[in-house]
Amino acid sequence: MTAVPPGGFRAPKGIPEYVGPEFTAVRDTLVREADRAGYAHIELPVFEETALYARGVGESTDVVSKEMYSFDDRGGRSVTLRPEGTAGVVRSVIEHGLDRGGLPVKLRYAGPFFRYERPQAGRFRQLQQVGVEAIGVDDPALDAEVLAVADAGFRALGLRGYRLEITSLGDASTRPQYRAELTRFLEKLDLDEPTRERARINPLRVLDDKRPEVRAQLEGAPLMVDHLSDSAAAHHAEVRRHLDALGVAYVENPWMVRGLDYYTKTTFEFVHDGLGSQSGIGGGGRYDGLMAELGGQDLSGVGFGIGVDRTLLACRAEESGQGTAGRVEVFGVPLGEAARDRLVTIVGQLRRAGVRADLAYGHKGLKGAMKAADRSGARYALVLGARDLEAGEIQLKDLLDGSQGAVALNDAVAAVDRALHDD
Repeated sequence: MTAVPPGGFRAPKGIPEYVGPEFTAVRDTLVREADRAGYAHIELPVFEETALYARGVGESTDVVSKEMYSFDDRGGRSVTLRPEGTAGVVRSVIEHGLDRGGLPVKLRYAGPFFRYERPQAGRFRQLQQVGVEAIGVDDPALDAEVLAVADAGFRALGLRGYRLEITSLGDASTRPQYRAELTRFLEKLDLDEPTRERARINPLRVLDDKRPEVRAQLEGAPLMVDHLSDSAAAHHAEVRRHLDALGVAYVENPWMVRGLDYYTKTTFEFVHDGLGSQSGIGGGGRYDGLMAELGGQDLSGVGFGIGVDRTLLACRAEESGQGTAGRVEVFGVPLGEAARDRLVTIVGQLRRAGVRADLAYGHKGLKGAMKAADRSGARYALVLGARDLEAGEIQLKDLLDGSQGAVALNDAVAAVDRALHDD
């Protein structure tokens, strides 16, 4: 049995916590690639009306039927902690009339999402995501851009052991005929009652079943890619052509069924085999009918959600080096009261100059202060003692190779800037 920590409290089950630069390095790198492609930040509510997800995500999905944190607020309204980002973004676009201006509306978000799942490695009840949505234009080149932004984020993190799987889930003219054929196929199988009910609501959900006894029966099932309309097939071919031109590698996976009901046409997932059963690190697709379903214009959209938690696990699996940078670049080591007072000023000047800096607090001696400098991950230490003050100097120490030299006290900020830019 795990010992109860001092104070008796621990984080809720299935909620990861992150300290230090590792998590933020992954999240911010993914966000930066979206920024470079012109996606504006949107800050979404942490909870929404439950009906938004029931209607937008789909009542047959596991997310809605099993995993949502829903409760009645004090006004008797049913609200839900957000399980995903797309429905909330679309709701916001409609509510604030963002679709009445230039199209596409390109937005990106980052933050926690909540699903009541059985916790395991890479599967959490509070999951962190970075997502983008491009709403208002049905253009295969836009699908390719969304995929390229995600791919660029993974590559910027140094990841190499992932693959992009894509397929098409067809359009409104494709689905009725395919649904009827798939339903006829499923009716002949030996399925349990819950699975038959899932097939009745949305037969595509059954193709996503991971149980071996079900997978074995699905061999020979009709696939959507073999039943695409001419326009859906042309759209899919154009997406692939643009991905080839952008140098984004991909493989076709005609069995793919995402866990949300709103996807149409382009559908994709980024998979990393170094993560075991929870191998998906991000995914998304096009959602042609979602805007109209939620009360807006009949506009198309495309987007992705990347799991920051799983991407971080992928970085660890590949030892990509993300998060190894120190929390600061420079660390001040004062030896005595007068030296501390002067270093407080210098550290403040460094921060105003854009340098991440800290110093040893608590009247530490030289040994303790240098240990604190090492723990900070700083590249350089500024060591200042009484003799240095008298001489008008400060010692600039390279914590990587151990070399040290005196610089003029009044030139400390400029000397640090030169050293950092020479690296």
